[in-house]
Amino acid sequence: MHSVGLVLHPRRDSAPAVAAVLDWAANRGIEILGIADEIGRLDCAAVGVLPAELGRRSDLMVSLGGDGTMLRAMRLADGQRAPVLGVNLGKLGFLAEVDVPDLPDALSAIDGHEFTIEPRLAVDAVLGGQTVTAFNDVAVVRVPGDGSAVVAVRVAGQPFVSYSADAVIVATPTGSTAYSFSAGGPITSPAVEALLVTPAAPHSAYSRGVVLSVHDEVVLDILPSSGRLAVEVDGEVAGYVQPGDRIELRGRPSAARVVRLGLTTFYQRARRKLRLTDSAEIPPSAPDGAGGWT
Repeated sequence: MHSVGLVLHPRRDSAPAVAAVLDWAANRGIEILGIADEIGRLDCAAVGVLPAELGRRSDLMVSLGGDGTMLRAMRLADGQRAPVLGVNLGKLGFLAEVDVPDLPDALSAIDGHEFTIEPRLAVDAVLGGQTVTAFNDVAVVRVPGDGSAVVAVRVAGQPFVSYSADAVIVATPTGSTAYSFSAGGPITSPAVEALLVTPAAPHSAYSRGVVLSVHDEVVLDILPSSGRLAVEVDGEVAGYVQPGDRIELRGRPSAARVVRLGLTTFYQRARRKLRLTDSAEIPPSAPDGAGGWT
């Protein structure tokens, strides 16, 4: 490993984590890179580069923050060789692999090739002639005062289902534990290559979500009775659509690669983060899947 790129949370204190990376790299001849505007907040020896350069010049990217920072790091690494290591700076997330005290050992393990790669699916959406990419979800969301989201879903060129709802969410397995989950969608392993379509607060005859092949193109047609809708890409508004507009979406497997060190499984992280152990269906004495009892 010759270079490590850092992606920093915009508000949380990342100085201790950056210092840990710099200290680890100091005697190994490894260059530490960072987005110039971000590392400018810190008095450190990292080399500032443009966002577009970071994934291209890094052998490993390290996300210092939460799941939002990790999603941004994955977008920067999209299509590049660098895998992404998530370092937790605060609340437990789904994507982070280690905490700051464990960071030097994690970097040594990665440098010694003692890790695995978890490929992550992206969804590309064509909106007004522009392609945008999400690793969690693309959602069409009602604008207050403008009416419901009335949307027809076409799959592989054929009409499939339609919804009238507050929002219609097209999620990746990564995003299955985010907006889609809050709308009643299923938890989906990141090993599954599929797109999930989930209506939020539906009030139409058909109100169930659907799971679609990643190999089929999905089209959202905004129907004449719909209001104006915001298009949210990983939670950020990317534009607006009107009745008569359409959004073309296609899944893209292995768009980014997440580092795993074998510390926890997806199911353990999901169970802990979503408090599935609080479910009445799981007896207090049930095994926790890690050799112990809850």
